[in-house]
Amino acid sequence: MHKILIVSATSGSNLRLAKRLEKSLDIEKEIVNLEDFIMPLYTPKVGKVNDEKINDLCSKFSQSNGLIFCAPEYNGGSPPILTNTITWLSVISNNWRDAFLNKKALIATHSGGAGVRFLSTFRIQLEHLGVIVYPRTIMVNKGNEFNERSAKNILNGFRQLL
Repeated sequence: MHKILIVSATSGSNLRLAKRLEKSLDIEKEIVNLEDFIMPLYTPKVGKVNDEKINDLCSKFSQSNGLIFCAPEYNGGSPPILTNTITWLSVISNNWRDAFLNKKALIATHSGGAGVRFLSTFRIQLEHLGVIVYPRTIMVNKGNEFNERSAKNILNGFRQLL
């Protein structure tokens, strides 16, 4: 059985986007809002910590077959909360790629700007972690409203990838 973890980097527009996408999926899924998993900023001095919330989030990633990321573009790239989360997941697992290796992912954004830079830079980061990234993305911004029909088509294609 396939399970998709829908990851929202924010509790605003991207969480609303995540919930809209969740409604269009007819397989097992769970939404996590990264703002509910407050983690310290990772630095080498902090090192590994035994934090229950980080371990729980790492388990959610490891137990999923597919990942959908909903995040805004920040300064031409990923939002800090998403970067910090990925760093923690990579250092807390036994092998730094355990939470990502061979997972299938779809990237979506609801951004104040276009969001294109987030979509492209985050794709590169996920591929580096061993994720198989679906080629189509979902992009919502001031000039591009959410298109339910298009989103359903993209989600159906993503589901076939699983």
